[in-house]
Amino acid sequence: MQNLNMGILEKIAEIEAEMARTQRNKATMGHLGLLKARLAKLRRELIEPKGGGGGTGEGFDVAKTGDARIGFVVAAYEFTTLTTVPGVIRYKGAKIQLLDLPGIIEGAKDGKGRGKQVIAVARTCSLIFIVLDVLKPLQHKHLLEHELEGFGIRLNKEPPNISFRRKEKGGCQQSELDADNVKTILNEYKIHNADIILKCDATAEDLIDIIEGNRVYIPCIYILNKIDQISIEELDIIYKVPHCVPISAHHKWNFDDLLEKMWEYLGLTRIYTKPKGQLPDYTAPVVLRAGKTSVEDFCNKLHRSIIKEFKNAIVWGSSVKHQPQKVGFDEN
Repeated sequence: MQNLNMGILEKIAEIEAEMARTQRNKATMGHLGLLKARLAKLRRELIEPKGGGGGTGEGFDVAKTGDARIGFVVAAYEFTTLTTVPGVIRYKGAKIQLLDLPGIIEGAKDGKGRGKQVIAVARTCSLIFIVLDVLKPLQHKHLLEHELEGFGIRLNKEPPNISFRRKEKGGCQQSELDADNVKTILNEYKIHNADIILKCDATAEDLIDIIEGNRVYIPCIYILNKIDQISIEELDIIYKVPHCVPISAHHKWNFDDLLEKMWEYLGLTRIYTKPKGQLPDYTAPVVLRAGKTSVEDFCNKLHRSIIKEFKNAIVWGSSVKHQPQKVGFDEN
């Protein structure tokens, strides 16, 4: 396996070198698109070797618990811990699992250190915290983003609005992107019949992401530590940077802001149960994740056996037209 990885890494390095020396202009867009497609295929093979198996590795197979999972990713040139260290916090009635992932070194996505296992766990998170030194954030920020991108993790992004459907015949139909570039990328994947509708200002990378189909889109908060070492004026500037929360871990400053931002990015919904003839129980909400807020999702969160006997539910709140209202499975 090590020899196989080295062969893939050499090919990756060759492609990256060729991309670096290729001038970017209209004439080279097709060639660059081809190189990007080949690079994505090689990275997939590195992540998911042919023959399967492998798992995440001892110490990294952490069972999911609670209502959401947050991974701490810390910039470091050496791994700071050998395994993930799980913990749990409770906030606004939700049980949130925290994973202190080992620091990611440069080249983790290429199999160095235990980066592959670390990022495999990061892909399962509901939210990622990237912890940076406020005195020198950009170098480590770019390094970590590059490593995570290499493993198909897209931070603070939505999936590109591209409709892609393979067909048995009929050729490739597409719109809003250079036809030759699209054809070159599809040919690399041996796709000769497909319908493609680009409903956004898509790039070659966006199209490749859709074809690969294994990308994960995870919200991310950049935690800028050591604000006790900067001026008020500098702090004011940091507060205007998107997705950033400045803190001082030593003095425990601004943790409240971090928790509020965490709650916002997790997009959790609290649902309170009301026993018949009694007041609602506000001490133990049922917490549902974004996109999983239907009555059926609620029933499954309580116990899957409830579905078999379910007839309807009586709901109060802003999501219903009447107070209360009888609803079925599909109501959100």
